Amino acid sequence: MLKIKDLSVSVEGKEIIHDINLTINTGETHVLFGPNGAGKSTLLMAIMGFPKYKITKGSIHFKGKDITRLNVDERARMGIGMSFQRPPVVRGVKTRDMVAACLKNDGDSEEITKLAERADLQDFLERDINYGFSGGEIKRSELMQLMAQKPELTLMDEPESGVDLVNIALIGEMMNELLEKNCPIAERKCMGLIITHTGHILDYVNARTGYVMCDGTIGCVGDPHEMLATIREKGYNECIKCYLGRLPLHE
Repeated sequence: MLKIKDLSVSVEGKEIIHDINLTINTGETHVLFGPNGAGKSTLLMAIMGFPKYKITKGSIHFKGKDITRLNVDERARMGIGMSFQRPPVVRGVKTRDMVAACLKNDGDSEEITKLAERADLQDFLERDINYGFSGGEIKRSELMQLMAQKPELTLMDEPESGVDLVNIALIGEMMNELLEKNCPIAERKCMGLIITHTGHILDYVNARTGYVMCDGTIGCVGDPHEMLATIREKGYNECIKCYLGRLPLHE
């Protein structure tokens, strides 16, 4: 479904990620760990196609099609959706209108109300997008919009960031619903790539494969829960030392 090959990305002339290789099959959820500044968000932005993130090498294929040079809106129409770590406030646009825009059938008021009830945001539909929202309310609003869009590939940037324990349980439920976790993997049509620094979201959402990103590249691949246990015990410094220890020596 998603295949990234030898991908390098620069921002404002500086290369941020280098030679990334990653494949996610239909029905799978993968998780990307890494310290702050490792390049995790840059990878998601490049997959989504934001113009600031220049692909200097490599390719991105989605559903068998090369999307490396497609615009953001073209990728969204193909079935890629994204939840941002720090989404902007949008004054003058009601949350209801954004949810309606995400619904492919221009859903009626009843459908929008049901989505708002699922996200516990019934009283937020007539408010400007994210204006005065708490961290948890913003994350729930982002997921409500994704549930309306129904993407086949969901990219989630730090879904637990700025969220309290009450909100994170509901966010986990919504993510599991979005990623069709209630279905056997062979029957799922969706897949996900989740960025996390703390790993708390794995207490609520299971992932099949984990990656640790160090210095703009993927340092290792493995079981995400084993990775998280090591990170919690020893910190990312241990991952960085492991990664540096495997680099070739130069005279």
